[in-house]
Amino acid sequence: MPVDAFLLLSFGGPEGPDDVMPFLRNVTAGRGVPEERLLEVAEHYQHFGGVSPINEQNRALLRAIEADFRDQGVGLPLYWGNRNWRPMLADTLAQMRDDGVEFAVGLATSAYAGYSSCRQYLEDIAAARAKVGPGAPEVVKLPHFYDRPGFVEPHVDAVKAALAKVGPGPARIVFTAHSIPLSMARTAGPQGGLYEAQLREVARLVAERAAPELAWDLVWQSRSGPPQVPWLEPDVNDHLRTVPEKAVVVSPIGFVSDHLEVIWDLDNEAAATAADLGLAYARAATPGTDPRFVRMITDLVREAMSDHSTARSDTRPTPGLGRLSPIQTCGAGCCPAPARRG
Repeated sequence: MPVDAFLLLSFGGPEGPDDVMPFLRNVTAGRGVPEERLLEVAEHYQHFGGVSPINEQNRALLRAIEADFRDQGVGLPLYWGNRNWRPMLADTLAQMRDDGVEFAVGLATSAYAGYSSCRQYLEDIAAARAKVGPGAPEVVKLPHFYDRPGFVEPHVDAVKAALAKVGPGPARIVFTAHSIPLSMARTAGPQGGLYEAQLREVARLVAERAAPELAWDLVWQSRSGPPQVPWLEPDVNDHLRTVPEKAVVVSPIGFVSDHLEVIWDLDNEAAATAADLGLAYARAATPGTDPRFVRMITDLVREAMSDHSTARSDTRPTPGLGRLSPIQTCGAGCCPAPARRG
């Protein structure tokens, strides 16, 4: 069956003050997050008028992909569906069915393995197809792209630009990604630990190309779970208090765009921590709509169109980065959910 559409899969975000609490309840449904924590997070959104930047960033990315598809002769219509807010994935699949789409490839706006960043999107697709019912299009999720040149190289250039902002002298590169529960990060089996391993690989690739003479660390941000549940540590703010250098560049390699957690956690909280400590501080940009990132997406789609195979190992030579990581990408049974205690 030929590929006849492209689908962007994302997290979603509120687009006005009245959306914030319903959105957060969607995100945390079934997780037992207390109401006071939701109200605390809601305040972050209200600082920006109740609007998350992620939806507009996805619109911009879709426009850039559409233009690149035209340039590269990829004749596919583009669609967009979210996990937690409009446009909801089931509504998008219903529209695709009505438009006659039968088989689509989907790109999730996460580069890495992990339950929330990979497997949950597969579950979202299955649930949305079941809701749509007969005629719902089949959707195959494109593979992880964490060490693709189109993702790594924009991070390299962003770190170089940020280092120029903190000026001469010794600096430290602090890479960040969204923290997750240890039960999710250390899942047993052959896919266990991929999230952290892939992030360390990207940190290494970026550091070696941006400033091989500098020390670097991988730390975590945006923890949201109850305090008694262990998550990946250290938190970026705690880590900044231990940095021996007087200048720090923070690079959010766990993210593809500057959405709310990047802006709030790094441009506000971590920047304030650095100022209190007297550290020179600069935050590196994310890929966003960098043409190299957009072309990487087009290339992933063309690969899928040519062979319909999305389970592969990123070990083949690639121009610009040489040999890619030996860490396997996900195939069948990837990124299992963490064990839940009764």
